Amino acid sequence: MVDQNYYEAIGRRKEASARVRLHVGGTGAVTINDKVGLDYLTRAGDMELVLAPLREIGADGQYNITVIVKGGGVTGQTSAIQLGVARALLKINAEFKPALRHGGFLTRDSRIKERKKPGLKRARKAPTYTKR
Repeated sequence: MVDQNYYEAIGRRKEASARVRLHVGGTGAVTINDKVGLDYLTRAGDMELVLAPLREIGADGQYNITVIVKGGGVTGQTSAIQLGVARALLKINAEFKPALRHGGFLTRDSRIKERKKPGLKRARKAPTYTKR
């Protein structure tokens, strides 16, 4: 049996990209890359960040969340999932927009790694100056 009663959205941050599905009428279960949410996001507080948009609108435990996330590191993936959850909530009900906007959940953080410049070690770090 394939469940088609869900809302899907994409969230991105740095190099991470997350495809988030909110299944209506769920129990609050979170599955990320076929793992239980707490097993995938092991850092303290990351699951709270992911579920913050739901808490903002008072929808704790009303949706099951399945996520496929690729690329980036832990911080980028967590923020990408959070943005995906917020965007999926907007598809469910457009009246959530003011609350989600006020919480800062709908703004895509566009900061990415700065490119390396020629003659430097990284984007801005110069080689050590030697007098002799």
